[in-house]
Amino acid sequence: MKAERTSSAADPATNFEWVRQIALAEGASLVGTTHLSRVRVPLHLTERELGGLEYAISVAVRLSRAVLNGLVDGPNLLYKWNYRQANSLLDKIAFVLTNKIQERGYRALPIAASQTIDWQRQIGHVSHRHVAEASGLGWIGRNNLLVTPQYGAQVRLVSILTSLPLPQGESVPFGCGDCYACIDACPVKALGETAADWDYEKCFALLDHFAKKRNMNLHICGMCVKACPGPQELL
Repeated sequence: MKAERTSSAADPATNFEWVRQIALAEGASLVGTTHLSRVRVPLHLTERELGGLEYAISVAVRLSRAVLNGLVDGPNLLYKWNYRQANSLLDKIAFVLTNKIQERGYRALPIAASQTIDWQRQIGHVSHRHVAEASGLGWIGRNNLLVTPQYGAQVRLVSILTSLPLPQGESVPFGCGDCYACIDACPVKALGETAADWDYEKCFALLDHFAKKRNMNLHICGMCVKACPGPQELL
């Protein structure tokens, strides 16, 4: 029998804390929420899929700094494993949250952490980094990735769209300052002063090279992620 919505479920702040505790218990590092109208880029979903979904949950898990520190000029097998395990954990968290929300009588649509629907343009159903930005988890850095105050760009992300009322995360201002480490770290100089200066063609050509020549079978690099650890000096 479908769970009945309670009056307390109408309180966005209470809902957020409930969502956050579930996600943290499942292994999340950061959790934020937003109204979908705040996401700055289009969603690539049908009206049927989006029906009644007004809010989004953004979940981040932290990558291993030790693994990233081992990168020299591109991805290696340890990074490939860490990347894939992060995606697997994120997908599990999204799946658990979806079922918990549905038990409360609300709709929820989990979006895979890493799933490409247009290889030519390298896009997915949603831009996880822009959902995370709108949710207050960080800003879009010069590396064109989400940069968090806690862990820099060394995170992976997943999104859950839902009808459960949730609060709007507080925006985080651009915080790269005078740091240009990602620009210096990029093997093909695909980065510039702003995220808009990112050269997609150069970047994707390098990822394609790594996928084929290093037997990664994934379009990953990791060099700009390694260069952006955030302010925390943790082991």
